[in-house]
Amino acid sequence: MLKCGLNEEQSVLDQAAIDHRYLYRALKRVADVALSMAGLIVLSPVLAGVAIAIKVDDKKGPVFYRQERVGRHGKRFMMFKFRSMCVDAEEKLKELKKYNEVEGAMFKMKHDPRVTKVGHFIRHYSIDELPQLFNVLAGDMSLVGPRPPLPREIKEYTEYDKQRLYVIPGCTGLWQVSGRNDVGFHDMVELDLQYIRKSGILYDLGIMFRTIKIMVFPNGAY
Repeated sequence: MLKCGLNEEQSVLDQAAIDHRYLYRALKRVADVALSMAGLIVLSPVLAGVAIAIKVDDKKGPVFYRQERVGRHGKRFMMFKFRSMCVDAEEKLKELKKYNEVEGAMFKMKHDPRVTKVGHFIRHYSIDELPQLFNVLAGDMSLVGPRPPLPREIKEYTEYDKQRLYVIPGCTGLWQVSGRNDVGFHDMVELDLQYIRKSGILYDLGIMFRTIKIMVFPNGAY
């Protein structure tokens, strides 16, 4: 499955072999649809409660935040999240980039002033990610996989980094259960490629169970 690559110290994934895993992708899709539908039904009271809290905290802003992301093979789509930042967060990002706390094509700031009061809570427990279950139903995302990057982040990717885009992005993945924001960009890429190499139904289920544990006992989300 691996072959010589761009760097003698790095192994490159075999994209053709990954694309031909038809049975795994079919089973994964069935599981995604069934589990995301069940999740939306079971968690509907939580979703409604968070929506109300966001509106009470900031009546002028929307409940949901839509953001363009890049998925499998460069396909772009709109990803949904509960809004956890002020409405002009993107405009303020330019002023905050100098405070970026991670290296590479990603922005993370532990005490980001753009995050609202409710936003701090729902981000800490990863509740802001729950609307992505709708993206899973639509087929743009899977329950497990590499996180979908922003178009501006892709511009900074090397060819090696772009291997993250060989599979459908996920709501959770090996990065999230391995330290999340405490893990730098390059380590995140390696974790994603490790996931792609080892991916399978049982492996995915293991990551989902670890994700549930992390939602109860957060491991670095902010």
